[in-house]
Amino acid sequence: MKKEYTFDELRSKAASYCAIAEHCISEVDLKLRAWQVEDTDRKKIIEKLIADDFINEKRYANSFVRDKFHLNKWGKIKMAMALREKGIGKSLIDNALEQIDEGEYQEMLATLLKAKVKTIKYEFEYEKQGKLFRFAQSRGFENEVIERVIRYI
Repeated sequence: MKKEYTFDELRSKAASYCAIAEHCISEVDLKLRAWQVEDTDRKKIIEKLIADDFINEKRYANSFVRDKFHLNKWGKIKMAMALREKGIGKSLIDNALEQIDEGEYQEMLATLLKAKVKTIKYEFEYEKQGKLFRFAQSRGFENEVIERVIRYI
């Protein structure tokens, strides 16, 4: 038998969910839907969490970009797409992506490509470059950055 929660219990449960890790509005909304919370209660809970600063989309976008860059080694295109899917606004995405140091960004891509080149098989130089280019694109890096980095590795 499933336990029925009161509004205050749900709000407290959602606050705990947000306190454990950074979450955006869409993630909290999905969690509340999974808990089968009514639409009106869901909106009230989310508004309260925003007012109490449990949910902060700017902070979420900044931490998302920082984590995906350093831990997953994603490029800006892939990060921006993931944030758009989560309903984060364009200005917040742009501000979060500006945090990335351009030199560190290119250096990380160069490190990724140097490691990748050891694992691919190729006969000709242009074949190697094509494989590296596609790999970098799949990681979400911009074409201009990829071209610049490939020239120097």
